[in-house]
Amino acid sequence: MSFIKTDDNVKLYYETTGKGEPIIFVHEFAGDFRSWAPQVNYFSRYNQCITFCARGYYPSDVPENENKYSQERAWRDIISVMDNLEIEKAHIVGLSMGGFATLHLGINAPNRVLSLVIAGCGYGAIPIDKINFNKEADFSNVSLETAQNIINQGMEKIGSEYALGPSRVQFQNKDPIGWKLFRDQLVEHNPIGSANTLLGVQNKRPNLYAIEKDISTINSPTLIINGDEDDMCLEVGLFLKRTIHTSGLLIVPKTGHTINLEEPSIFNNHLLEFYSRINASTWNKRDERAHIIKV
Repeated sequence: MSFIKTDDNVKLYYETTGKGEPIIFVHEFAGDFRSWAPQVNYFSRYNQCITFCARGYYPSDVPENENKYSQERAWRDIISVMDNLEIEKAHIVGLSMGGFATLHLGINAPNRVLSLVIAGCGYGAIPIDKINFNKEADFSNVSLETAQNIINQGMEKIGSEYALGPSRVQFQNKDPIGWKLFRDQLVEHNPIGSANTLLGVQNKRPNLYAIEKDISTINSPTLIINGDEDDMCLEVGLFLKRTIHTSGLLIVPKTGHTINLEEPSIFNNHLLEFYSRINASTWNKRDERAHIIKV
């Protein structure tokens, strides 16, 4: 088994397959390094593919202190993987929680990025002009309640319920065997690590609309991907598209949150086209003439 050590002395498990320009895949809350199998199987023919387990996800270390988990730590852990593997720049692909980490990496360390793929990103983000303190509390309460339920009732019960959320049933309906594998891997997660991830990362990450100015500084080629039935993230995808001037937006029809597993062929084909356009220097900033002037 292969491990790297972060700058705060946490061991992260990783796997690397293939040769070529590196792609680092960053998993979601309900996933782990195994969640990227359809992408690694395909892209390792052309690229060095790196997957890793975030802190709190065995066989990575599972710190028991909630303060060892944060949104900043999530993107810095990607840098730790790159530094330990002596990778100067990489394509970064993140889903959901991993999409947030990818976005923040693009803001904070643009010199380490070849491109960004931000998929299923946005749960909990609320437009500034629509902020309702009750809604914000609801998002916080969901994270806190889920974390407590995991500790009290275990991953078998809560993980199984999580795998049947409103943006997960699409996967089950299309591919019950693939969904079952996803569910079975989810319930294997360490309850302390899962709870602390909810408390330290999900619960405390900044509202994306509140950091619009920071997001607008992203200048790396960026592909945003959303399922059209992932209601909590769909509008955020449009916001990110309008804010990042080097971005394109893919909306996958009749699809939920777990896009890379639910529609692996669509996901892979669009990533391949994205990388081809980058290599051909045809993935450019949005033409200024395409912007609508606000009166």
